[in-house]
Amino acid sequence: MKYLHTMVRISNVDESLDFYCNKLGLKELRRYDDENGRYTLIFLAAEGDESAAIELTHNWDPEGYGEGRNFGHIAYQVDDIYATCRQLLDAGVTINRPPRDGRMAFVRSPDNISIEILQAGVALDPEEPWVSMPNEGIW
Repeated sequence: MKYLHTMVRISNVDESLDFYCNKLGLKELRRYDDENGRYTLIFLAAEGDESAAIELTHNWDPEGYGEGRNFGHIAYQVDDIYATCRQLLDAGVTINRPPRDGRMAFVRSPDNISIEILQAGVALDPEEPWVSMPNEGIW
């Protein structure tokens, strides 16, 4: 058995690609438009880890997806959780669960998909502003 991908439905391609690629740092691997089925599939992955992809599915006919938390979350490991969270915060992304413990943080995509960010290896020493930053919204 081999892991292939996780599928996430999105409502706006541009907003989602801005979040996942420009802010979170994933890269687009491939894209498939199906005129008959009226949908677009966009496969993304972290640089150097193309075997662990997510599939963004955009159905061309609008429909609401609600909170999007019914499947749990997507998780990515990073070399420096503080630098990653700072980059996201500076890009306008809300840090829903700050990395107060130097190990774990959560953000949400434009479609309210929870993204867990985990520190590689051992947790970093707690530091400000993260230690004092409260949770914002749900994660």
